Amino acid sequence: MVRLTLLLFICALAKAKASNWDVELHKGVEMDVQEYERMVKLRHLSEEFFSFYRNITLSDLVPDSRLPTAQDLKCYAEFAQLTAGLLSGSLWAYRMIDSWGSVPAGILVGHFRDLGHYDECVNIQQATTASNNLMGQYCLANLPLQQLLGNMGPVGMLNVQTAVCFPASCSATHMDTLLQRLFKQLIGVELDADVSLVKASTCKTAERESYDGLTIFTIILLSVFGAVVVLSTLYDYVLCEDQKKLPAIIRVFSARFNSRGLFRISNNSNPNVVHCLHGMRGMSLIWVCIGHDYLIASTTPVINLLDVYTWAKSPFMYVIYEGVFAVDTFFFISGMLVSMVALRSMEKTKGRLNIPLMYLHRYLRLTPIVAVAILVYLKVLPLMADGPLYGTWNFDNYKSCNTDWFWTLLYIQNYAADRICLAQTWYLAIDMQLYIIAPLLLIIVYKWGKKGAAVVLLLTLLLAAYLFSILVINDYSLLSGGDIGLSQKTHNRASGWLVGFLFGYYLHTIRGKSIKLSRATVWLGWITSLALLTTCIFAMYPYGFGKSKTLSILSEAFYVSLSRIAWPLGLSWVVFACMQGYGGLANSLLSAPLWQPLSKLSFCVYMWHLFIQNLNAGRTRVNTYFSDYDVMLRFWQDFGFSVLMAYIMYILIEAPCGGLESLILPNRRAPPTPKLPLAETDPNANQSANDAENQTSAPEPIQTKQREDSPSAPPLESKTELEANDGKDIDATSS
Repeated sequence: MVRLTLLLFICALAKAKASNWDVELHKGVEMDVQEYERMVKLRHLSEEFFSFYRNITLSDLVPDSRLPTAQDLKCYAEFAQLTAGLLSGSLWAYRMIDSWGSVPAGILVGHFRDLGHYDECVNIQQATTASNNLMGQYCLANLPLQQLLGNMGPVGMLNVQTAVCFPASCSATHMDTLLQRLFKQLIGVELDADVSLVKASTCKTAERESYDGLTIFTIILLSVFGAVVVLSTLYDYVLCEDQKKLPAIIRVFSARFNSRGLFRISNNSNPNVVHCLHGMRGMSLIWVCIGHDYLIASTTPVINLLDVYTWAKSPFMYVIYEGVFAVDTFFFISGMLVSMVALRSMEKTKGRLNIPLMYLHRYLRLTPIVAVAILVYLKVLPLMADGPLYGTWNFDNYKSCNTDWFWTLLYIQNYAADRICLAQTWYLAIDMQLYIIAPLLLIIVYKWGKKGAAVVLLLTLLLAAYLFSILVINDYSLLSGGDIGLSQKTHNRASGWLVGFLFGYYLHTIRGKSIKLSRATVWLGWITSLALLTTCIFAMYPYGFGKSKTLSILSEAFYVSLSRIAWPLGLSWVVFACMQGYGGLANSLLSAPLWQPLSKLSFCVYMWHLFIQNLNAGRTRVNTYFSDYDVMLRFWQDFGFSVLMAYIMYILIEAPCGGLESLILPNRRAPPTPKLPLAETDPNANQSANDAENQTSAPEPIQTKQREDSPSAPPLESKTELEANDGKDIDATSS
């Protein structure tokens, strides 16, 4: 998603550069004297506008081809009151002029947007008569400078956007008509008839829609969960002195109990505990979040837009642009855990799987957060703030959720919906669909061993070959945005998951064993791994934006199809080396205990970080400056609040729903050890036992008795759950 949107935006700049204007964008926009003088006439647009329409007439508002309507008459009346207010020196009338934007200063270096003063405009409310209240209406207007400068202007495709403020009774069409007539009089230019300067979708007033039924339901739902959590937590703190006697239903909802499980740090030194997965999850999550922040920063109103083009040619841009590999890391972890955990469970049940129960567990594990997210993004986000860009931002238009929400809850939105309801859930759809086919692959490798693994490997290569063929046959190119229709399809993104599945099978076959490698072999493994990972990120740099080299579609198809295998292969060595004691500094970083809480929260952070980013971006009132340092500042504030909101939603929704699921449905593993009460009173006690027993980051559920010979649903973990499954699902117990 980040890659595609950044690609389209930067390609627009590149296309402008490639035109016949004889101008280098990174050096600034060039104008001759005549062009600049015309532009200066537009700089004080509000003063020129109200001076020209000092004595406005009805014919100014209404085109000659139609009769005036009731709205035309009301708009005319309020404009007359506005001009009268200006003549009499009324403060409210001057505020309407003062809130306008202008042709911004610095246009020669890429300052193309001026947002005016949004709050000053929409806060205008003047009682003109006993029955009428004149309100200010804020809109954004696009000024096509190429036409306004006499078809000689160099900025062409990059229209200047400014703010206008006028009475709320007037429509965007009225304002279009007035502006076009002003431009004809002021600079002698008549714009094309099909040019729309003011779009109604950008217009806003202080009026807000009343809450509908679904909004009220969402607020009540969150309030009920919040009340139950508060009451359970109070009971836990105040009324229950003996934690051993804490009722199961209170444990499910207690914020104290759930927080203890969330922030418990595992120090299990078992060689089969994959602690490095915590760091992989956390770092990949940060990569995704910072990529979205770069996307927002590069497309918000900035005073140095042309610097974005310069940045797009830097090597660091490819670290952001190739953030898609962070998602492939999640696929790799998911496939690996599915294979390791399920095969271990199948050994205990002699190859039997309770597939319906397995699917039900997964669906109930993910869906509560997804369902609540749909409601909150659709109904609560519009109520959280306001601003000139609010509701029209990159990801914050969720109107498609009104009609396509059920595809998201069925996890088939990447195939069934024209526009995905929540942008980030395309990943959940792919992961769920791969999970559905997981039992078939598990049975194959369990029964046939290495031959079954060869079948999975063949499937991986066939899917890579299919992707390669599609790119070549249809002439799709990453550099021109041709990958848009392919990036969210399961059959085109399964490679990382399948490689992880095969690697998990390999780890299962060597469980409990210590692999001795020579120093040369270890160095070769690390060099190869780092070469694969680095090549995946920077291979396209010589052929990127502003570069003279071109890449054939055949070469690009090789890169796309093979990089999705090369990336998880590089990660496989990292995990193997960390597990076998060859990780060194990498293992120290990835296995650091502080990653564990973020790892457990990362599903919620992934689901809710766009809420925070949309909220903060939509509240933008003024232009910002684009630089790597400024994006870092934006990232840390967004990420901090994203983690805070994820914690709230974890305590409010994810942990309670996970606990209720464990109470209601049959257990997927053997009953826990009787050391649970001790661990609750002393979180540091019996840590290894707890790590081996706990499946999820939710509190240890009250287990249901189950016969040992009955088939269970193995805890096939998804990377979307991003939980600390390392010491919990993959312990050192060997048969």
